Amino acid sequence: MQNLNILFVYPRYPDTFWSFKHALRFTSKEAAFPPLGLLTVAAMLPDKWQKKLVDMNTSYLWDKEIKWADYVFISAMAVQQKSARNIIKRCNKLGTKVVAGGPLFSSEHYEFDGVDHFVLGEAEVTLQPFLDDLSNGCAKHIYATDERPAVTKTPIPMWELLDMKKYQTMNVQYSRGCPFDCEFCDITVLNGRVPRTKDKDQIVAELEALRKRGWRDGVLVVDDNFIGNKRKLKSEILPALIAWMEAKNYPFILFTETSINLADDEELMRLMVRANFVRVFVGIETPNEDSLVECNKFQNKKRDLISAVKKIQNFGMVVDGGFIVGFDKDPRHIFNSQIDFIQKSGIVTAMVGLLNAPVGTKLHKRLEKENRLLERITGDNTDGSINFIPKMNMEKLVGGYNRILHTIYKHKNYYERIKTLVRELKLKHTKRNKRAPFPKPDHLHALKSLIKSMWHIGVREKGKKHYWNLLGWTLLKHPRALALSVTLAIYGVHFRRMAEYYTKIPF
Repeated sequence: MQNLNILFVYPRYPDTFWSFKHALRFTSKEAAFPPLGLLTVAAMLPDKWQKKLVDMNTSYLWDKEIKWADYVFISAMAVQQKSARNIIKRCNKLGTKVVAGGPLFSSEHYEFDGVDHFVLGEAEVTLQPFLDDLSNGCAKHIYATDERPAVTKTPIPMWELLDMKKYQTMNVQYSRGCPFDCEFCDITVLNGRVPRTKDKDQIVAELEALRKRGWRDGVLVVDDNFIGNKRKLKSEILPALIAWMEAKNYPFILFTETSINLADDEELMRLMVRANFVRVFVGIETPNEDSLVECNKFQNKKRDLISAVKKIQNFGMVVDGGFIVGFDKDPRHIFNSQIDFIQKSGIVTAMVGLLNAPVGTKLHKRLEKENRLLERITGDNTDGSINFIPKMNMEKLVGGYNRILHTIYKHKNYYERIKTLVRELKLKHTKRNKRAPFPKPDHLHALKSLIKSMWHIGVREKGKKHYWNLLGWTLLKHPRALALSVTLAIYGVHFRRMAEYYTKIPF
């Protein structure tokens, strides 16, 4: 096969809840996470090919870069669709061929014109046939499969293409798939219900690759449900991670996504804390039992959800949460119920969105039969959009949703949740919790962020008295949590800006 120039382009994210755009200004970073999928695909291509990466969240895409390339590879999620379309148009105009894959195109490739080759599904299956046909001069328009490949042969991402200094957090993947089957979720559509995992040597090798390149901060394990195979985690993966962390003097703090049944397994939580997991995102969705039944969120049913959250916090892990309103079974008081739950739980990073039905999900199929679908989803979890006709009056639904955002991110309520969280974390060294649930910071970098927060939040913001109250309370009663309190206060700036943008209501 001839030598080719390959340009990997990651489309720009709009300003969203998870972009952390307004928080990144305090840390002098340009993006929260790098494009792990493209970096992994890059490692699957022939070594002799020339490769470059342009992440449009950190860099501008110049015409000369498109002209340099024989092929532009694009991967995107639904929320990046506008930027992806623009990239495709630019490539078409300049005569450079486009290869597209990833979640957006795997779900809705038929919505995109101008793409020369779609490599859909998981690259471990569909990429090599494309490369073989390309070598033989007979590459097809679409490569797709329903096969769920093993991930034990997936290579280490090509980190050398990345300028790590521009990012807040690096990422790795341990598994794909989730054993649960929530009606609204497209995870099982994309990755199946049987968790497929890497082995312990793979995950350690990926972390070691990051360490050797000088990374010393947070690493997100991007799994849809990290604890999908608890037995393997406890017997193989976490013991290996603990040994590696101890040998390397804990170079990273780890974050991931889990289901609420993590709270049922104390051994698993102890091991995760020892491996330096400090945050987990959990899909709470709703405190309303009937709505949980409706969406088949059976792992959340018939349990005290607040107690489960607090138990995870007590073991030393911050719990971030996802919440949804707009279920058919939501009662009129659901908005107050959501607010009360979020405040009592101490979930500071609370992502609240209106229910949407992604293509391919059971919810999408049901609503299609009921003639209730309206339009394509935006992919933005918290922009207040909804792609179907809800049972609740639309005006009441949107109004109640806006009220949730403004209540939970109001300065006083937000800082009270930080205090609740800090109390629950129990930040003293114990046999059960040896690691502190916040980073070991670069002191100069942390000092700069603290000073910026003091000026922007403690002087310029309307709710500055609550900020100073939080800092004073933390220093007096929980001094080991100072870095965590400051970090969450900075996050709050972003969350308030996003709530104002979506609802058009100032704080």
